[in-house]
Amino acid sequence: MKKLVCVLMMALAIASCKKPEDSWKNNGTNAPTAISASPSSIDASMSGGTYTITVKAPAQPTALASESWVSISSSAFRNYQTTLTVTVDPNPSSVNRSAEITLTSRGASSVKIPVAQAARVDVGELSLPETGALAMSDALALGWNMGNHFDAYYSGSWAGANEGYPAEDAWDGVKATQATFDGVKAAGFTSTRIPISWLKMIGDAPDYKINEVWMNRIYEVVQYAHTAGLYVIINTHHDENHGVDNTYQWLDIKNAAADPALNETIKAKIKAVWAQIAEKFASCGDWLIFESFNELNDGGWGWSDEFKKNPKAQCNILNEWNQVFVDAVRATGGINAVRWLGIPTYAASPEFEKYATIPSDPAGKVMLAVHYYDPYDYTIGDKQYPQWGHTAAAGKKPSDGEERVQSVFGNLHDKYVAKDIPVYIGEFGCSMRDKNDAVAYAFFSYYLEYIVKAAKEYGMPCFLWDNGAIKSTDVGQEKHGYINHETGEIGPNAAGALQAMNRARYTEDAAYTLQSVYDSAPRF
Repeated sequence: MKKLVCVLMMALAIASCKKPEDSWKNNGTNAPTAISASPSSIDASMSGGTYTITVKAPAQPTALASESWVSISSSAFRNYQTTLTVTVDPNPSSVNRSAEITLTSRGASSVKIPVAQAARVDVGELSLPETGALAMSDALALGWNMGNHFDAYYSGSWAGANEGYPAEDAWDGVKATQATFDGVKAAGFTSTRIPISWLKMIGDAPDYKINEVWMNRIYEVVQYAHTAGLYVIINTHHDENHGVDNTYQWLDIKNAAADPALNETIKAKIKAVWAQIAEKFASCGDWLIFESFNELNDGGWGWSDEFKKNPKAQCNILNEWNQVFVDAVRATGGINAVRWLGIPTYAASPEFEKYATIPSDPAGKVMLAVHYYDPYDYTIGDKQYPQWGHTAAAGKKPSDGEERVQSVFGNLHDKYVAKDIPVYIGEFGCSMRDKNDAVAYAFFSYYLEYIVKAAKEYGMPCFLWDNGAIKSTDVGQEKHGYINHETGEIGPNAAGALQAMNRARYTEDAAYTLQSVYDSAPRF
């Protein structure tokens, strides 16, 4: 028995005396005599990011960064190989910077991996044109909505004591960073619309004081967007009451149309709220646009019996409110006296622009805002046809196709753009399709390319709706995830569609027209 114990102890001793790297070898694998790294350098963007480097070495390597803004972690060392994960922080300065990662390994000469990072671009002079519908279209170009973010709020039985309060992460679970908007810019967008709900962040009459913490956070995020080099639109979003029974969605157009006293109360609140917003953002250049409201309607989206009986009743209330908004902003003076302002049609629908009145404005800088999600049963509705357009298969497409787009956009051009009144498509989009479904994704990308190209040709910028539904499984009705709202990374199903929209907005080849897009529609 003692002899067996001694044998076991000797075996353990021999095993413990093995060189550490011996346990990482595979039979038949020869150890390298030098360190190699792939890639051999890192070219980091100004917003930073995470990069991987594959390292081969004769023994476990060590990696040391020369600067604190570069951090490194490594995977297990197997088969003489490890993977380094290199995290580069955003560059806050206007100066390019560099660092080195030094790799060392027993029995080999050290290797240096250079890290270069671009400087942040100084966008302090970013400025919108003073006049011109086409000039505004060229400037705002392709925009991105940070939807279901600052417009998110607590409601329903799950809300508890938070009922009626907005919260940045209530619906998408994340908070915006500088990387969010750096990613938006890198994805090809020139502008962003940041929808904002104010709700119970507004205090009682007569001051209607807005919560400072909420206001300051919005100001901070608007600065992120500006720092990234984007034009910005902010608004009042889910403050509108679409026929629901609560007291905090205070923009109640249905009851205001029937109750003059309530209408006056709401107008006083609009004036107070927009005066405070204008004063808070008074130091921002004219790269910032104020948009009065979002999709004001009575809950019927223009098709309620009450609205159909007398459309002008509610539309005239909206016209009054838009005038109060313009007057409130202009009265704060300074740059707010000449800042561009946006006003929506009823329900933000192009269908009801005929009831809209452009407010009187001493600066003459008011734009009309509409949204476009037609056809509903392809883009966001319950039906979700798999195809769209003139090449789509019968029975797999909605009735409205390219002709509808040309009709709606053509009317907006002729009535406004041609008269030098800027119009912008404040929201457009289509529920996400799975990139692995080649047919559905091809028609999805074609739809988005056609909309963006049509908007450009008819002289209007357009803003893609993105509600933060970013997981690979987020496809189907009301899933609109393109850019991660925290990291700025492109979503798993978004790359092809983003390429199509960038092509539509920025291609200057004379041969690339709306007709050529039409002629290149998917064919299966």
